[in-house]
Amino acid sequence: MPIRPAQPADVPAMLSIYDEFVRHTAVSFEYETPTPQEFSERLRAHIAVYPWLVYEEDGAVLGYAYAGRAFERAAYAWNAEISCYLAPSARGRGVGRRLYAQIEGILRDMGVRKVFAVVTSANAPSVAFHRALGYRDAARFTDVGFKHGAWYDVLWLEKQLCPLGTPEAFPTPWR
Repeated sequence: MPIRPAQPADVPAMLSIYDEFVRHTAVSFEYETPTPQEFSERLRAHIAVYPWLVYEEDGAVLGYAYAGRAFERAAYAWNAEISCYLAPSARGRGVGRRLYAQIEGILRDMGVRKVFAVVTSANAPSVAFHRALGYRDAARFTDVGFKHGAWYDVLWLEKQLCPLGTPEAFPTPWR
């Protein structure tokens, strides 16, 4: 499967995938789809430190996954948050698993010890996906997001990537 680092030229395709989640689901708690400029800035900010990968098939981007800072303070530097969005034609084919395997490997190499997935209760398939990959429930915040006329919970799932130990240095940027 062709998985590669995301680049600015991928923004329209990634934004098209994400737009469906924003407009039609409570998978994303955003009410408005980001503009291409806003999405480009998100990509630029993430890839300065963390991986952002795309899955491409026959020249079309059908999915993407990225990691980012989980928390702001320096003591949290050994943690990351991970997300994945797939076009309907890429779901159920192992694309998400492969994207996650590559990102988790990059995060390990960077020195990240723990990765978190933040999933809305509207996305039961994502909860099952993460559990199947070894993520365990860490926290549940009930009725914290309101979208499309309903309240949703937010689940935090976590996965230990490396033994904790005493780090010799802060994680390094991925590139």
